[in-house]
This record gives sequence, structure tokens and C-alpha cells, in this order.
Amino acid sequence: MAGKIDARLSELGITLPDAPAPAANYVPYVRSGDLLFVSGQISQSSEGLIKGKLGDTMDVAEGAEAARRCGMSLLAQAKAALGGDLDRVARVVKLTGFVNSTPDFADQPKVINGCSDLMVEVLGDAGRHARAAVSAPALPLGVAVEIEAVFEVA
Repeated sequence: MAGKIDARLSELGITLPDAPAPAANYVPYVRSGDLLFVSGQISQSSEGLIKGKLGDTMDVAEGAEAARRCGMSLLAQAKAALGGDLDRVARVVKLTGFVNSTPDFADQPKVINGCSDLMVEVLGDAGRHARAAVSAPALPLGVAVEIEAVFEVA
């Protein structure tokens, strides 16, 4: 039987991707006590990697969509870590977002809002979190956005 969060995802028309496999020598998540640390998830869709540089080849709306896709992967990793039960997520504690951007691009927070908004849309008040949104001159594989998360779990 689907839980409340799965029902909410369905209501929103959101299908989570399969939890992506690590691309190097690390694990996708680590649980320590009541905290679940999810490794950085890069921007990708069913069509492949979402590549680009904000302030050059991508605009804020495209970047926010890339960040939203990172958020979907973060939720997929949390679901995998919690045996398929997203109802065990008590809250999103913190997101750290990295935006592949030009030196003069200053709208990193607006880009990372794509992920932040998704968390609140799906989890309600439990999706509200502390956050950092920073610029990077390049990200792995040329992707536009990478976001890591810390969840409190029951």
C-alpha cells in the first residue's frame, strides 16, 4: 500500500526516477542516527544529463528545472535508503546546491529554489529546510546543478 508521500507524488503527477548509482568511489547515502545524508545528485532527466552553464547557455527557469530534477533524485535516494517508505522522512534538514555558472551570474538562490520548492510541494512543512546555494565554475560531466541533502528520519 502506498504511503502518504507516495500518494502526494502521484497527486502531483511526479514519478521519481530510479535511485542513481554512484559515479565514483562513494556511497549514495549514509545514515547516522536520525540523520540521512544523501550524496550530491546531478541534474538529469529521462533524456539524459542536463548540462549547461547559468548565465551563458541556460536561463534561471532552465536552471530551476534542473534543480527540481536533482530534488527528484534526492527523494529517490531517500526512498531507497528507507526501504521504500518516504513517510519515514521527518523533515528536510538542509540542502546544499551547486550551480554551474559564469562569474557574474548572481541568481544561484533562484536556481536552487527549483529543488526547495519541490521539497515543500511534496513534504509540506517538513520540506522547509536550511540551505546554501553557491556558484561553481564547473560541475561533474558538465551538468548545470548538483544538490546534496540531509534528511531527519524516523
